[in-house]
Amino acid sequence: MIIDCHGHYTTAPKALENWRNQQIAGIKDPAAMPKVADLKISDDELRESIETNQLKLMKERGSDLTIFSPRASFMAHHIGDFNVSSTWAAICNELCYRVSQLFPDHFIGAAMLPQSPGVDPATCIPELEKCVKDYGFVGINLNPDPSGGHWTSPPLTDRIWYPIYEKMVEYDIPAMVHVSTSCNACFHTTGAHYLNADTTAFMQCLQGDLFKDFPTLKFVIPHGGGAVPYHWGRFRGLAQEMKKPLLQDHLLHNIFFDTCVYHQPGIDLLTKVIPVDNILFASEMIGAVRGIDPETGHYYDDTKRYVQATANLSDEERYKVYEGNARRVYPRLDAALKAKGQ
Repeated sequence: MIIDCHGHYTTAPKALENWRNQQIAGIKDPAAMPKVADLKISDDELRESIETNQLKLMKERGSDLTIFSPRASFMAHHIGDFNVSSTWAAICNELCYRVSQLFPDHFIGAAMLPQSPGVDPATCIPELEKCVKDYGFVGINLNPDPSGGHWTSPPLTDRIWYPIYEKMVEYDIPAMVHVSTSCNACFHTTGAHYLNADTTAFMQCLQGDLFKDFPTLKFVIPHGGGAVPYHWGRFRGLAQEMKKPLLQDHLLHNIFFDTCVYHQPGIDLLTKVIPVDNILFASEMIGAVRGIDPETGHYYDDTKRYVQATANLSDEERYKVYEGNARRVYPRLDAALKAKGQ
């Protein structure tokens, strides 16, 4: 089985975006604020949005199951207040749940949290619990920068985040550390802000001792870890100067990286530098980079090609990347598959 740990509902019916635009307009004009019931998307619309997009490409490229969460750039936690974010997160999570019910063999959910700048992260717990208990979601997306590129929140090692971590440990779910849209003109959303955040999250964890307090806590850092694998020597050296343990002891029991790296040399580097037990297959297909690479004639985000072609992995190691590691990092996913006899 090939498990893609990083999928977003980027192809949701247009009605979702229209409702969101009305919600944003309603922030300034309460009379324009739409009701949740105003959003009407049929099962047939959901099926069409998936069958002609993600599922079509999954079948063409040979992946089996996607951990599916709301569109990352649509989270936009910097817009409005907690009530706005709470309503928006609930709507987006429910749509992903409906997709997982319509296509139970191909999609399983991960939750968007109703984060808001300056608001206690503990306010996210009811939505987290609902998604795990009622929807059967197997993970969450955690935005380390709800401000949208201004980085006004404390680092991930700060105790303000601990209520979420306590729930993650209780339910045995990992968090993909994933920012949303940048509202800072200095940082392009997918080309700079996302990769900056991946690198920043890793460095925050390196500087702190979070995993002493939460030894079973698990973070997945997407997009191949941003700059981390490329500058592994720098991070090793910084840890040494800070009198931290070796990285394999300090961080690698708890931090994992996905394969959303869109060229062969990048995957070759990732699989050469990062231990195979810390790499999870992912594509983020129909995401940030949707075009065809003129040098190969294949889609940039067809990451299975790179994993399959790299000389750095044996067949046993490819199994870990494709399936084994995801089952270990997402225990609720493993339990759901075993319940189906898989």
